[in-house]
Amino acid sequence: MTGVSVRRSRVTPTRAAAFAALAVAALGAVTLNRDLVGVFYDDGLYAGIALALARGLGYVHPHLPGMPAVVHYPPLYPLVLAPLFGMFSVSTAGLLAKVLNLALNAVTTGLITWHATRTDLLGPEAPPWLAAALVTAAGLAIPMLAMQAVLFSEPLFGFLVALAVILADAPPARLSSVAAAGLAGLAAALALLTRSIGVALGAGIVLFLLERRRVSWRGLALAAGPITLAAGGWGLWVARHHQLIDPAMALNYGSYAEVVRQAGFGATWSTLPHVLRPLGDLLLSWLPLRPLYLLCAALTVAVSLWGLARVVRRSAIGWSLVLYLAILAVWPYASDRFLWIMLPWILLIGASGGFALWRHRQLHLPLTLLAVVLAIGWTQVEARGFAGRWWGTTAHAISANFTELLPWVRSLPDSAVLATDDEALVWLYTGRTCVPFYVYGYRGSALTIPGPPEHRAYLERLRTTHILLPGGGSGSDEELDALLGAYPGWLSVVHRWPGGRMALRVHER
Repeated sequence: MTGVSVRRSRVTPTRAAAFAALAVAALGAVTLNRDLVGVFYDDGLYAGIALALARGLGYVHPHLPGMPAVVHYPPLYPLVLAPLFGMFSVSTAGLLAKVLNLALNAVTTGLITWHATRTDLLGPEAPPWLAAALVTAAGLAIPMLAMQAVLFSEPLFGFLVALAVILADAPPARLSSVAAAGLAGLAAALALLTRSIGVALGAGIVLFLLERRRVSWRGLALAAGPITLAAGGWGLWVARHHQLIDPAMALNYGSYAEVVRQAGFGATWSTLPHVLRPLGDLLLSWLPLRPLYLLCAALTVAVSLWGLARVVRRSAIGWSLVLYLAILAVWPYASDRFLWIMLPWILLIGASGGFALWRHRQLHLPLTLLAVVLAIGWTQVEARGFAGRWWGTTAHAISANFTELLPWVRSLPDSAVLATDDEALVWLYTGRTCVPFYVYGYRGSALTIPGPPEHRAYLERLRTTHILLPGGGSGSDEELDALLGAYPGWLSVVHRWPGGRMALRVHER
C-alpha cells in the first residue's frame, strides 16, 4: 500500500473499532469463570511457570522432580502472568488472568477492525461496516471464547500479531518508515517469544518489507534484528537445557525439535488434508450431504486463495499467513488452536477474495449462495454454543472432577511423587510433586505409546510413589491396564471414586 484511504462514511475506522471492541468485551464477559487453573493442560503449565518466576525459582517447571528448565514454552506469557500469581492466590490470579485475556481479545478485535477499515483491506467494493462485522464475528466465535476462558497464550499472541501487522502495513504518520519497521520487528519478536510459531510472522513481515521495498536496508535490518535475536536467544536457551527433560515426556515438555525428530516430514501427507478442518467444522458442518460440504469447502478455499493472492501484495499478514499455514501442514498436532487465533485475518482475506471476484457478473449468484451458506453455519454454531455455553462445558467438568479428587492428594506425604493427568493443576492446588502418567511419542504420523517395560522404567526413574487415574478416557486407563496386566502386585489400589476413578500406590522393587 502506498497510502491509507478511508471511505467517506459515518462508519469511521475509530467508530468501527470501538463498536467491535466493546461488543467482544461485553458479550465475551460471559466466559469469565472460577474453574480450576490447569483444566486444559497448557494453562496449568503456564500458571506453574509464572508461580515459579514469582517465587524466584527461575524459568522452570516447579511441579516436576528436580524442577527442570522450561524449553517447550517461550517465556513472555508466563512473565506477564507472574505478577498476578506472585500477589494473589491461585484462584484469584486465575480469574484476573482470564479478565486479561478478555481485554486482550477485545483490544485485538478493535485494532484489526481499525486497520482493516482505514486501509480498505477488503477492497473498495466492500461496504464500510463489513470489516467490523467480520472481525467481531471472529472475536465472538465459540472457539475464540473457549481459548479466552482459560489461561492460554493465544490472546496475547493475537494482540502482538495485530500490532506487528499494523506497524508494517501503515504505521502512524508521526513514525518514520525506519522506526516503524523496527517496531514491527519488535512486536513480531515478542510474538515469537509468546508462541514459537510466531517465527512465521517475523519472516512474513521481513518478506513483505523486502518485496514491497517499503523501507531502506537500515529499516529492514532494524525489522529483522529483534526477530533474529529472539529466535537465537530462545534457541540457545533450548539447546542448553533440553537434555534435562526425561525422554519419555519429551513430547509434552521437550523442545519442538523433538517433535520434528520423531514425526519428521512423514506426518505431512496425513496432516495436510486436516489443516483447514476446524474452519469447516465452524462454518460448514450443518450441511447435510458430504458432496455438498466438499463443494462448498473447495469454493471457500478457492475464493480465500484469491483473496490471499490479493492481500499478500498489500499487507504483511499475507506472507505471514502463508508461512504460518506451511508450518501447520507439516505439524503432527491438530491445527485447531493455531487457526482460531488467526480467524479474524482468515475471514478478512476470504471476504477480500469474494469482493475481488464480485466484479465478474457471472459469479454473483455462486458467491451470494456461498456467503449465505457460511453465514448460516456460523449462526447456528453460535446460537447453539451460547445456549449450551460450549466454551466452558468441558473445562467445568474437568474442574469439578479434580475438585473432588484433590482432597485425597493433599493427604499424601510431602515427599510423594504422583503420576497423573493434568499434573500441573494438581501441583498448583496441593503442592505435591507430579509427573504426567500418560506419555506418548510419534513415528511419522502414527501416535505411539510405551510398552509396559518402558513405562515402568520411566515411572521408576522419576521415583513415582502414587498414581491417580482421574477418568475421562484420556488414554491413561489403557496404559494403566497394560501395567497392571504386566506387573501383578507392583501397583495396589488405595482409593476409589465412582466412574472408574482410582488412586494406586507403587510398591518398591
